[in-house]
Amino acid sequence: MPFDKHTRLIVREREPFNAEPSPDLLRQAPITPNELFFVRNHAAVPVVDAVAYRLLVDGMVDKSLTLTLEDIKRDFPKRTVTATLQCAGNRREDFMKIEEIPGEVAWGAEAISNAVWAGAALRDVLVAAGVHVKVAHAAFVGLDEVEKRNERFGFGGSIPLEKALNGEVLLAYEMNGEPLPMVHGFPVRAVVPGYIGARSVKWLERIKLQTEPSDNYYQAHAYKLFPPHVRAETADWENALMLGEQSLNAVICRPVDGATLEKGAVIVQGYAVAGGNRRVERVDVSIDGGETWTVADWESENQSWAWRFWQARIELPPGAQQIVVRAWDSAANTQPEDARRIWNFKGYMNNAWHKVNVIQK
Repeated sequence: MPFDKHTRLIVREREPFNAEPSPDLLRQAPITPNELFFVRNHAAVPVVDAVAYRLLVDGMVDKSLTLTLEDIKRDFPKRTVTATLQCAGNRREDFMKIEEIPGEVAWGAEAISNAVWAGAALRDVLVAAGVHVKVAHAAFVGLDEVEKRNERFGFGGSIPLEKALNGEVLLAYEMNGEPLPMVHGFPVRAVVPGYIGARSVKWLERIKLQTEPSDNYYQAHAYKLFPPHVRAETADWENALMLGEQSLNAVICRPVDGATLEKGAVIVQGYAVAGGNRRVERVDVSIDGGETWTVADWESENQSWAWRFWQARIELPPGAQQIVVRAWDSAANTQPEDARRIWNFKGYMNNAWHKVNVIQK
């Protein structure tokens, strides 16, 4: 397995390398070990010389900064954030059962992981550069080389300045107490808690402050959301919804879909995650299509930006059964019941009730 990853990762693509752990591996611990952390790439992983590395901070600033890795470590306080990163295409495989989604990675429900990140707060770096009053967005560009439309460029994206100035957004150089692994953005990456993973740009080369969102392909075009009736041929890309905060989601990890269960009570386990600064407050499990619900118990702490592990004890009648789950967050948001109502031709943001079909002996 490349990049010192666990041999049981499910490889969705070899080049660029994209992989996710199986449900049982994902659910082993609230903090995902580096070898199990899912990988999402749009191009080959760049090899970056830590000594030669430079990060440019420019645009609408009082003073442009050119920072080495050592500058970032020495000149700015080290801050730590526990944050879950999730691909916007997580659970796309379920969408693909409704209708084909060509050209996209067939992620299961494991394109998500949680780590303890350490580095400089983006806010501290921007304050050092000086932020002009009309700035509205912080745009990131990475050192990887993507090829689209006969052009080569670094993967990029942007976040609103309000988010960039929150202390939880990091220029991370450590992951779970170790130097950032190469496949996860060594030597420095953005970590934007509560946002889709695409905004946490890896191998960070440049931060530019500007009035508009990034014009990078992956902000201005790729990561956009459309209604179920729209297809690529009829899509209005210019006015489509630009993705930012991740959706509230809950997933069943055990039992797995298609499992045959022994007689007796069944322990259902999974994860739940909220978007933005919201927290997961409740998880419900049903075995009768949502007519009645069992409230799950918690197995991990409640905090912004990180998932929560949950479990519920249920009694299943013999035969074929379906178990479903939904979550509620601190703003009283919950999940849509029917994936068909939120299906889209890019396969993004599937947060419909998660369902597994099992057979009870």
